[in-house]
Order: sequence, then C-alpha cells, then structure tokens
Amino acid sequence: MAASLAFLPRASAQNLPAPVPAQLPDLGDASGSELSLQTERKLGESIVREIRFREPTYLDDPEIAEYLNGLGARLIAAAPGGRQDFELFAMRDSSINAFALPGGFLGVHTGLISASENESEIASVIAHEMAHVTQRHIARQIGIQKQMQMPVMIAMAAAILLARSRPDLASGAAMAAQGSAVQTQLSYSRDFEREADRIGFQTLSGSGFDARAMGAFFEKMQRYSRIMDSGSVPSYLRSHPVTAERISEAQDRAERTPLKQHVDSLEYHLVRAKVRAEANEPDDAVKMFSDAVSDRRFANEPGARYGLAVALLRAKEPKRAEAEIARLRADQVSSPMVDTLAARARLALGDHGGALALLKAALERYPHRRPILYALLGTLQDQGRFDEVLAMLAEPLRLYPRDPKLHEARARAYASQGRRSLQHQAQAEVYRLQGSLPAAIEQLQLAQTSGDGNFYDLSVVDARLKELRAEHARDLQDAKKRQ
Repeated sequence: MAASLAFLPRASAQNLPAPVPAQLPDLGDASGSELSLQTERKLGESIVREIRFREPTYLDDPEIAEYLNGLGARLIAAAPGGRQDFELFAMRDSSINAFALPGGFLGVHTGLISASENESEIASVIAHEMAHVTQRHIARQIGIQKQMQMPVMIAMAAAILLARSRPDLASGAAMAAQGSAVQTQLSYSRDFEREADRIGFQTLSGSGFDARAMGAFFEKMQRYSRIMDSGSVPSYLRSHPVTAERISEAQDRAERTPLKQHVDSLEYHLVRAKVRAEANEPDDAVKMFSDAVSDRRFANEPGARYGLAVALLRAKEPKRAEAEIARLRADQVSSPMVDTLAARARLALGDHGGALALLKAALERYPHRRPILYALLGTLQDQGRFDEVLAMLAEPLRLYPRDPKLHEARARAYASQGRRSLQHQAQAEVYRLQGSLPAAIEQLQLAQTSGDGNFYDLSVVDARLKELRAEHARDLQDAKKRQ
C-alpha cells in the first residue's frame, strides 16, 4: 500500500497499454556547426524518454524530483543569459555524479546527494552542468562532426550520454559509434570545463549559495581519487577531470566574492536523509540513523529523525516510524515530505481513512505541491474511489495540462470504471506528452471504436485525432526534408 504514495498505483494496469518509446529524432542538417535549439531540445527529450522507459536506475520519486527542480529553478534565475527551460531528474546510482543532456535535461545521481555535506555543494555541481547547456557545449560536441551521417550522430549522442552517466562504459559505446572520432568528443574539452566553471560560479554566487562550495567540492573529489583504487575513480572526475588549476581558479573566485552564509533548506536535509535511508538495507539504515540520533551525531536533527522514520517504515516498523514523526511535529517541523511519510505509516497500519485525512489536510496547507496530490490520488485509487479521483483531477489538469501523471491517473480511473472511450482519450494524452504520437493516435482510434462514447465524446476524439495526425505528418515531412 505504501508504494502508492511514491508512484501512481498500477490498478487496472491490464487495461492499459505499455508505454511506447519514441525514436530519436532526425538531428537536422549536418552541415551546421552545432544543433539548432529546437533540434537539441527534441534530442534531449528522446534520450530522456529512453532513460525513463529502459534504464532501471531511473528514479521516479516525485519528492526528490520536486526538490531538484526547485533548486534548478533558483539557479537558472541567476544564470547569466540562462533563461532556458530545465528539467532535472534523479538516477538511483551510488556514484558521485551528475550529467547534462541536450536541451536542458540534467540527471543527478543519488550518490551525489548522499555524499554532499551541504546544499551549496549540490548547487555547485548543478550550476556547472547548467552552464554546459546554456553555453551550448553539448550541441557543439554533437554538431562538430559535419561529415557524419545522421545515424552516426544519434549514436554519438547516446555515447555522450553514456559518458556522462557511466564513464566506465563510454569507450565501448564510442568505438561502436564512430571509433576514435567519437571518442574525442566524449569528455568536455578543457576550454568547455573552464567556461562551465566560470559561468557556474556566477550562477552559484548570484543565487545566494556559498560560493566556496565549488572549490570545496573539487577538492573533495580530488581527495577521493587519491584514496581509492585507480579503477574506482569517482564518475564525476572521469567525465569532468579536476585539475589543480581548476581548484585554484574556483578558490580565487570565491576569495574575490563577498562571503554569503547560506542556510541549508529543510527540504535538502529531508531529501538527503531519504536518499541515505533508501540506499542501505532497512535494518542497516535503522541502525545508522538510530545511532546518529542517540549519539546526536548529525548536521540537522529533523533530517536525522526523518531518515530514521523512513528507515523504520522500510523495516516494517510503522509504529516506531510514527513515534519519530510525532517527535518532528512536536518540534514544529513542517514539510509536505513529513505529511506524506505520516500517511505512508497510516497505510502500513491499515488505516486508509487516517491516511486520506492526513493527505487532504496536507493538500490544503500546500495546494500546489504535486507529490501530495499524487499520493492522495493513489490512495483514493487503491480504495476504488474513482469518482473522487476524477473530481479531484479537474482543477490540477487545468493548471498542469502537460503533467502526464495526472492524465495517467485519469486514464486509470476511467479504465477501472469501464469507460473505454474516455480511458483511451486520456491515455492518448499521456502518450502525446511522452512524445509517442503514433501510440497516441492509436489510442484515439480505439476511442472511436470503443462503442461507449456519446456524440460529444466522439466529436472531441475526431477533432483531437485530426490535430495529432497533422502534427505527426509535419514531423514526418520535416524528417524527410533533412534526409
């Protein structure tokens, strides 16, 4: 039951088709020196879809994603000329790493969150990766091989992705793509790294974080590389080599910048504790956090107690988890993450009514925090309260029409009620937002023949089908022109 608070439930999944990954887009005219912004974004979207559908370490945790994207929004607001859309996501990987994809997509390994000593360290890494995107380093890497054919460029993009997230496997992927010509593109050039350091530092400092964090993180990575075996160099170092010169430049910039004491957010401490609690075996995590709390060895007490509650819930001790949550509330710790954890504990104890009451109250306090909404929708679906699900979705779908999770919740509710026409319409929007136009068109065709749609429903289906077919035809025509 508790799982429905992290993900939308899989009730009636047999009535819904499996996700259909889209193909990588045509990369455009290879005669240019770099990708166009539009093509770069499409390429990034395609790679992210592949990650979500095929990569088992992709972490679909709305709370962690919300925190990362909030942090990213704060940084990009201060980035020099960085008014670009970014989307951050987490990968369940213990290595200390982060990577940028074309078009403003950034992956953050949970190992980076876990190993961080403060929020400014994570912000420094994200700011650096953002600079690679805003300065179009990735687009230049991919587009620089003018003579490459499109399939080779796509393979090159995949190899660069692999280099960011799994540097140990990058060489083989690169050789398969284009031999040494591609391998030379896998690591950022020294000039790119220095530019990303400079722009990233401006972003970090301008957004109010501790400017010393970038140099401190570089030094930490260098220390790790010295104490670990040669084959165990941190991933971040292999795709972003840290030199004494880069460390010195980061420290010099910090010394010339007025000191800002940044207070880490509560959300940072809770997210880091959650990541650490879920990275270990439940009993080991319970011992780790119990010892930290009893010995008062922690940087932040609410974070330590929250981590203990997460670990206890994983260890199937919901009563003890509730005791820790009660202590947090007694200490006036207020956060949506505490509320959803309390609801998970109630569910683990079989108290669905109590869980719903907690989540509804939380949504009133935090009306725009979608992890709470997802949790509430999932709990209602688990209880078969599909009319309430559909009623609750009306306003969020108006506010967030591009959120596939909301459309998926609606599709599942309709499927559970046997309302096939509406189910297929909702599922078509899920696939449309995921970039799978052929699958979306197929769903609308199924809606046409479902037999339970009224005249108005069928009119809506016909109009939407016409729109998506026209959009798909344009995509095919654009691809044909670039051949």
